[in-house]
Amino acid sequence: MSHEENRPQPPHSSIPRRRGNWARHASYFFVALCALALYLTEHSLLDIARCLLIHFMALQVGALVKGICTFAEEVRHVSARYGGDYLRALNASLDFRRHGFLLLLCWAVYMLRLKESRIPLSLNLSLMCLCQLLTIVFSLQNPSAAEISEICERNNFNVAYGLAWSYYIGYLKIILPDLKDSIRVFNQNNNFLLKRKKTWKLHILIPLNCEVSDNLGKADSRIQFINNLPERNVDRAGIKRRTYKNSVYEVLDENQKVHYCVVEYATPLQSLYAMSQDDSAAFSRPARLEQAKLFCRTLEEILEKSKECSGCYQLIVYDDSGENDKHFLSKEILRSLKQQDQEEYTVCDPKEGAVRTQNGTPVENTELLISDSDQPLSLRTDCY
Repeated sequence: MSHEENRPQPPHSSIPRRRGNWARHASYFFVALCALALYLTEHSLLDIARCLLIHFMALQVGALVKGICTFAEEVRHVSARYGGDYLRALNASLDFRRHGFLLLLCWAVYMLRLKESRIPLSLNLSLMCLCQLLTIVFSLQNPSAAEISEICERNNFNVAYGLAWSYYIGYLKIILPDLKDSIRVFNQNNNFLLKRKKTWKLHILIPLNCEVSDNLGKADSRIQFINNLPERNVDRAGIKRRTYKNSVYEVLDENQKVHYCVVEYATPLQSLYAMSQDDSAAFSRPARLEQAKLFCRTLEEILEKSKECSGCYQLIVYDDSGENDKHFLSKEILRSLKQQDQEEYTVCDPKEGAVRTQNGTPVENTELLISDSDQPLSLRTDCY
């Protein structure tokens, strides 16, 4: 089996992957292109070096001027944000060691080798400062929306990141390890309603529009509450015997056949929706959609690495914002259940040396592909 087949597929096609390094690779390409263009010009290398140094000095001067302007604001908050440490505030405002060192280096080279110019260096520096100040005044160098998004994702500053980790640590990590034991107890007391072990999971509904209904029966008439699984009591944050429980539902298909599963919404999505409805949160609908997608991706990454939650969950991600089907939700749940039922995993019979599927059917003409990677591949069976 190839590496691509072993990788878990995203739960929904609209969930974005993490950004890569294509921006840096594109910059390398343009650097090479500019170097080639300079090489083909008729100007001397000395003139080119002089111009490069001037422009590079302009960048360093601009960074320092911008940092000083930022420091002027941070001084007003030095007590609350930096504990009265002005040096910390200065370091947070500008990277003086890097920009200052490069500026001094450029100035030294310019004075020693390249100072023959019609325009004095002092005038050049003044023009550089003026240009940078004008860009600050007119906001000409503000980061783009994509750059802000990348910074937030790379440093885990998004609302979705905190919500996903809170949902995992404060809830899923508590209930999922004992979920299958709770289902066994439930089956003993309820005539073994949940018969298919492949679906003994917590099915987590993740609507990308964040519209979460408190009553699944009202969201879709084909979904009806049956009973709760046995309660789990845990001492948590000063609350003695805090109760955690999950609900079992019956879901009817188009032929009125009944299917049973443990299903619920991802509750943090209610917070995202409430934020978008509150003007004081300044949280727009496009921002809500982006955070919902990042929440899904972050939650998936967390659960993929969690050994105690392995095989105990199924994410059902969907977007019903443009759907008029009143039974869209039940169909999404049934589609997930059907997908789990149809999953087969190839195993090797050690006695016969034959390759068989999980139900024992032999697979003929099967070629075993040995990975050339030194890293072990995932043996998880709850991938989508």
